[in-house]
Amino acid sequence: MPDGTAQQAAQHGINLDIHRAHSARMYDYYLGGVTNFPADREAAGRALDAFPNARIAAHANRGFMHRSTRAIAALGIDQFLDVGTGIPTSPNLHEIAQQVNPAVRAVYADNDPIVLTHAEALLDSTPEGRTAYVQGDVRDPGTILDAAAETLDLDRPVALSMNALLHFIADRPGHGAADIVAAFTARLAPGSYLAISHFTPDFEPEATARLVHVYRSSGTEAQARTHAELAALFHGWHLLDPGIVSTPRWRPDPGTPAITDEQASCYAAVARLR
Repeated sequence: MPDGTAQQAAQHGINLDIHRAHSARMYDYYLGGVTNFPADREAAGRALDAFPNARIAAHANRGFMHRSTRAIAALGIDQFLDVGTGIPTSPNLHEIAQQVNPAVRAVYADNDPIVLTHAEALLDSTPEGRTAYVQGDVRDPGTILDAAAETLDLDRPVALSMNALLHFIADRPGHGAADIVAAFTARLAPGSYLAISHFTPDFEPEATARLVHVYRSSGTEAQARTHAELAALFHGWHLLDPGIVSTPRWRPDPGTPAITDEQASCYAAVARLR
């Protein structure tokens, strides 16, 4: 339970602000996890009142992460950088990728100290591969990339995963989501891949607006983006088929339960750096 997590964090000198909701712990709650605190559950409850499909959307996003990771690994990419990792939930990204290629190397990055307390679950690599964890904020790409370079060869293609992350970045001059993606892109080798999933107002505008308000009132930046706004984040990248679609429509596995665009209210895409 979370109390044990808090005690473990205290033993390692990690300060957890458990009285303020955090998006990673709210996401853990949507997925049915237990690594969350009363403030997270209270905020998640208000989020579910505003957008009742939040749990379905979270699971749809998780499914996209699995499918996109498999697809990218099958293309021969053996290096992954997952920014905005969240609370570890098996199978994690490296477990999916190493099923395709046991030699895959993966680096995880997140800014929630509670993820650091669970990082050991992210370091259980195959003998042929390697994993690492970086405590870092997506708003500081240089710090994350410098640390990732200790495990990954940035002169070779890397798969950059930004799943359910950039909708927690509000656009400000010089510091918006597009600026962040561009900063990462500038350090990646041609042939790298970018996977993004992102909350959108295109399917349920009123519910989306309510959900954004809940996050902002809980102290978390939030900004839903349209199809056109998400497409702008892929400037300089070549989108893979089927392009930018709702998360359940990105190369769905046969026989998976149907999830509507409205339930997911999230776009997803994978692209290759030219």
